[in-house]
Amino acid sequence: MRKKHALRFESKSEPLLSRAQFAGRMVRNFGLASALVAVSLLAGMLGYHLTEGMDAVDSFVNAAMILSGMGPMGELKTTGGKLFAGFYALYSGLVLVLASGVVLAPVVHRMLHRFHVPDEEKG
Repeated sequence: MRKKHALRFESKSEPLLSRAQFAGRMVRNFGLASALVAVSLLAGMLGYHLTEGMDAVDSFVNAAMILSGMGPMGELKTTGGKLFAGFYALYSGLVLVLASGVVLAPVVHRMLHRFHVPDEEKG
């Protein structure tokens, strides 16, 4: 018997989830991706505050702009701030890919599971 955990998908031998269960999975995965983005945004705000001495609003707007792929709003004045912004931008690109994968995984899995063609018996 397989151990059940929060991120386990059903195997091809198990039936397709009901729409309600699938909606619950989508909500859970969206929540997980949102939490990842929120933690990343808070880390960015802290980084801008510590390296550039920005207040909360300026830290927020700069972190949000980099996290969304737009780039920083203002000119960075310190070497530490510039290094932080560069590493945070690299990290943000990975977060974008990871969060997209977490949100899209249930949709792709359901599509593949639904259209799975059973293997023919070899004889």
